[in-house]
Amino acid sequence: MDKKVIFVAFAIEDERQRDFLKGQSLHPRAPFEFIDMSVKEPYDTNWKDRVRTRIKRSHGVIVLVSKNSTASTGQKWEIQCAKEEGKPIRGIWAYSDDRTAIPGVTTVIWSDANIASFIDSL
Repeated sequence: MDKKVIFVAFAIEDERQRDFLKGQSLHPRAPFEFIDMSVKEPYDTNWKDRVRTRIKRSHGVIVLVSKNSTASTGQKWEIQCAKEEGKPIRGIWAYSDDRTAIPGVTTVIWSDANIASFIDSL
C-alpha cells in the first residue's frame, strides 16, 4: 500500500503536539507520513509558495486546533490554501481540555480511530 501524505497545519505554540502527532507516523505499520512547514525563521517571500506546493502534493490536511489557532495567521493561511486546493481537511483538538472551534473546519477529539478514519477516507 502506498503511504498517504498528510499536511499538518498548526500554530507554532502547539509544536510539541505536532511532534506527538508526527510520532504516530513513525510506527512501521502507519500508512501515512506527515509534512509540516513549521516556521523557525520569519516568513520569507517564498514561504507561501513552498507551503502551497506541499499542500498540493498531500492527500489531506490535519489541523491541530487549539486556543492558539485563533491568533495564528500562518495556520489560517494554510487552512485557506487547503480549501482553495480542494484538499480534505480534518481538525483534531490538540488538547483534551480545549475545544476551540475554527469556522469551516470539522474538529474531532484526538484518537487513533479518528485519525485513522480520516486517513482511510482519503
